[in-house]
Amino acid sequence: MIKTLKKTAFTMALLVACSSVAFADGNAFTPLNFDDASYSGTNTSAGVKQAPTANTQDLAGNSKMQNAILELDNAQVDVRNELLNYKAKYSDIDAQYKLIKAERKALDKQVRAIEKRIKQIDKAKEKIRKNML
Repeated sequence: MIKTLKKTAFTMALLVACSSVAFADGNAFTPLNFDDASYSGTNTSAGVKQAPTANTQDLAGNSKMQNAILELDNAQVDVRNELLNYKAKYSDIDAQYKLIKAERKALDKQVRAIEKRIKQIDKAKEKIRKNML
């Protein structure tokens, strides 16, 4: 009974601690809309309004940041496309390598078989010569 009560209390405390994130005040940060986000703080005193903090310099800086993020995204897409091209080339060359390796192995077997037949023919010729004398 006491164990169940302790487990329930612990679970409730954990649930309350984790649910505070869901009730957080303000907007979530997203890289594409942080220049127009307005955060309303709950700690402002009554009757006093905060002045808007965004000025033209901040907006210009934000647009530069957005452009930088977009450029990085484009660069990442380019690098990923290049990686896909190299992977395709690698798989083609790997397939060719495996094919050539298999052909080489088959030709090596054929060469050994022919060399073995030549040795057998040479032995047969020697036996015939010995029998003739």
